[in-house]
Amino acid sequence: MNVSAGAVVVIAALVASAAAAQGPVIRYGDPMPRDVREMYDAGLRYLVKTQDESGGWRDGQAGPGVTGMAVMALLASGEDPNHGPYRGAIRKALVSMIAAQNAETGFLGSGQGHDSMYQHGFGMLALAEAYGTVDDRTLTSQGSAGAPVRPIGQALELAVRCAVTSARKNPVGAWRYSPDAQDADTSVSGAVLMGLLGARNAGIEVPDETIDKAIKYYASMTGPNGQLGYSGGPGGGSDAVTSIGVLVFSIARQKGLPQYVTSAAFLKARSLGLEQGGMEGYPTYTRYYRAQALFQADVVAWEKWNAGLVRELKTMQAKDGSFAGFAGRGGGFGGTVDTSLALLSLAVNYKMLPVYER
Repeated sequence: MNVSAGAVVVIAALVASAAAAQGPVIRYGDPMPRDVREMYDAGLRYLVKTQDESGGWRDGQAGPGVTGMAVMALLASGEDPNHGPYRGAIRKALVSMIAAQNAETGFLGSGQGHDSMYQHGFGMLALAEAYGTVDDRTLTSQGSAGAPVRPIGQALELAVRCAVTSARKNPVGAWRYSPDAQDADTSVSGAVLMGLLGARNAGIEVPDETIDKAIKYYASMTGPNGQLGYSGGPGGGSDAVTSIGVLVFSIARQKGLPQYVTSAAFLKARSLGLEQGGMEGYPTYTRYYRAQALFQADVVAWEKWNAGLVRELKTMQAKDGSFAGFAGRGGGFGGTVDTSLALLSLAVNYKMLPVYER
């Protein structure tokens, strides 16, 4: 079920115990606390201000995936994407992504040396979240003729075909940096698999075989304690890739797997400080996936962790609204990526994006 912006859907959380005690009610589209809303809006103003004429962003990282992250942050705000204040920015961004897509292979790339399946995966997820929400009849190229561009649905179908073809070439049915890669890792694969799951949720046909093989790969990368590995073998990876595992198991509706149960328990303990470690590497990337994974796995645990996240990010946001100051704190993706990921870790509070449903 997709939740459109502005809709209010009330669902019950998972049963908390054998006694059938009901968990907290999750209200989609509930008003945000004022301080969080102000922080989020400041971040969006930064993104809109730094968008270039082509519709993309180019501050250290560039391409359809980077643009897609910003698009998702804009869509998650709860503003009407067809008539609200971010209408123009969203359309310019989508046009730039679709224009950069290879019409034959479906690959979403920039052609400027930043291309990878990371870009393709995040771009595909953004198209999936925009599909059915953004009126693509109003998407036109920026040339003098203002010709219509490829519809979002068609672009998304092409992107799915590219990802499926790539997985079929891969011995383990997962992904690495190149569409033709013969190895895989759980980080790149997370970007692509979430794009495919988002597309399937949007109504695009995605072969069950592709999803099943990818989930089998994640199960094979899960260590006995629930911690996922990055590449090569199970266990020992960062909390970012463990969060990705919990998230893809959840969105693929595979919570019955023993690997999901152990990974969710490991992540919960790590996130609530019951075990040491957890924010090594790139913190904005880890927060982005941890927010979604915890929300899917345990709403009460997410609420506790999210309260700390809000306090933490309030101390990190620059006066211009960006979260670009992570270079000395394990970040350094650049203003657009760090800001988009920080906002998207907060965006779970809005529960507007279809991918943020439980």
